[in-house]
Amino acid sequence: MPSNNEPHFFGRRQGRKIRKAKTSLLDKFLPQLEITSNTVFNKETLFGTAVKNICLEIGFGNGEHIAGQALNNPDTGFIGAEVFKNGVANLLTLITGIKQADQVPETISLLPERVDNIRIYADDIRLLFARLPDNFLDKVFLLFPDPWPKKRHAERRFVNPDNLKEIARILKPGGLFRIATDHPIYKSWVLRQMHNNTDFKWTARCGNDWKKPPHDWVETKYQRKAIREGRRPVFFDYQRL
Repeated sequence: MPSNNEPHFFGRRQGRKIRKAKTSLLDKFLPQLEITSNTVFNKETLFGTAVKNICLEIGFGNGEHIAGQALNNPDTGFIGAEVFKNGVANLLTLITGIKQADQVPETISLLPERVDNIRIYADDIRLLFARLPDNFLDKVFLLFPDPWPKKRHAERRFVNPDNLKEIARILKPGGLFRIATDHPIYKSWVLRQMHNNTDFKWTARCGNDWKKPPHDWVETKYQRKAIREGRRPVFFDYQRL
């Protein structure tokens, strides 16, 4: 249960039983990448490789996007926050290539084509906000968050004044805040919330700018599912002023 000082988390922390190989990754490899209470947020030392920029993905789901971005941008560090334990385990599978229990070696390492540029916070990002320095991040990704479509649940939606205040603080001026959703209620909600926020500017110049994936987009399992089911994703890029 959260303390009186902690935000209440709505949602699941674990789904179906995690297989043995992924359990081994959580036990043996996650501690090498995990952000803990002892982690120091210093650009020079946070990652195992030198980085020019730092990005944050809030709720990385099954990890496809952050894994792809990290592979495509080896000189950028990525912090991924995800409460869902199964999603954390899947990201570890993607970056190590280990899928079977008999493939788990004594010493687990990243795939040969990868550099050590991912760090994982396996909890609610709101608990980490206070520890992140001002102007620390170059990009923040919020991709397909739970839309909480019922009106009585609107306060649970991540895009709200309190969270936007923190995003604005930790993003550098000129930094990017990208939001993707396939839900019409959440789309309208984002547009209203961001329109009322003076810390960000919408970068779209025409309708196609936000109806098609950005040039550096990495497709996700959830996005593919939405398209199969007839839901059209939209992509909002906001610049920190």
